[in-house]
Amino acid sequence: MSEDNKLDGEQILLGVCGGIAAYKSADLVRRLRDAGAQVRVVMSHGAQAFVTPLTFQAVSGNPVHRDLLDEAAEAGMGHIELARWAQRVLVAPATAHFMAKLAHGLADDLLSAVCLATSAPLVLAPAMNQQMWSNAATQANFHKLDQRGVHFIGPETGSQACGETGPGRMAEPAAIIAGLASSLRQQGALSGRRVVITAGPTFEDIDPVRFIGNRSSGRMGFAVARAAREAGAQVTLVAGPVHLETPAGVERRDVRSALQMRDEAIELARSADVFISVAAVADYRPAEVAGQKIKKGLQEQKIQLVSNPDIVAEVAALPGRPLTVGFAAETQNLKTYALEKLSAKRLDMIAANQVGQKGSGFESEDNQLVLFTSTGEQDLGKGSKLSLARQLIAAVAALLKDDTDH
Repeated sequence: MSEDNKLDGEQILLGVCGGIAAYKSADLVRRLRDAGAQVRVVMSHGAQAFVTPLTFQAVSGNPVHRDLLDEAAEAGMGHIELARWAQRVLVAPATAHFMAKLAHGLADDLLSAVCLATSAPLVLAPAMNQQMWSNAATQANFHKLDQRGVHFIGPETGSQACGETGPGRMAEPAAIIAGLASSLRQQGALSGRRVVITAGPTFEDIDPVRFIGNRSSGRMGFAVARAAREAGAQVTLVAGPVHLETPAGVERRDVRSALQMRDEAIELARSADVFISVAAVADYRPAEVAGQKIKKGLQEQKIQLVSNPDIVAEVAALPGRPLTVGFAAETQNLKTYALEKLSAKRLDMIAANQVGQKGSGFESEDNQLVLFTSTGEQDLGKGSKLSLARQLIAAVAALLKDDTDH
């Protein structure tokens, strides 16, 4: 077992749902114990049709829990005892049915009740037919759980027991162990650090009813804020006009225009350890804002524009500045433009993403990022904005540690 995949002392409650991938879960228990974790197992009724409870009792060294109303449990409330014991709840395999129950807060069996009753981090390793995974209902449940803070490992793409090929295979036990260990290492990586993040678009008013804006949804910036909070940071999020739920534990300041965002960002950055500029700030604003709605009728309407401040460059120029990370959204020449911005604005890191492509970037649940620093680059590939945000925060924490060490 690699030192990077250690789970020493972790109390992991493994939930096993009914699916053919349940046979992998017995090996998963063994590997969890080899990594140093204590493991208790909860099986759904469906899971018992694939693997016997005796198998999991043998590999875990503990009795297997199956019933919501357990006479052997203290006060007959075994789900509360298990919920309190667990430092992390892992459900592998997690079926489409279980994801739907969890997304809608149902608790009609022991496993779903434990998941609602615990304050421990919840990790799901989905496993299902590729068409079930791609179904709009399953994807809606996935995104709902993802937004609530549930971690996902997988699913992987490949051949399935049904004979089809596609996304839906449960991640292999080794990959699940690595994912758990990675999330454990990230916890506390930014403890004691103050992180300021900007997110969303800015709206530059033309008159009382019209404005200049862009297509940024704010999802990437909100995901970065959540990932930074997960890593233990004290996070302040300066948000442009978006309708998104504030990540738990994050302080939020709402703004509308680039000038308002600039004022908040500079004030906060002076006492921050890290500043991450994810917002898609408008480059220009109208030189004058009409006091009344501009009436149509003219064949031409000219609006004089003036340049907005470059917020991330101003932060990077502050005396005793924080570690400063920028974002570059480009439609072409990604690396060239990203490196130019990295140098010209004197940033410590820039995260570049190719926009204008179907399925990623603005107004999408997914993104693809490449991180650039003065010493190299790291391609994070394509993935959900939250998974990329977690990788970005891990890279920021490593860069911060390097600066401290030197």
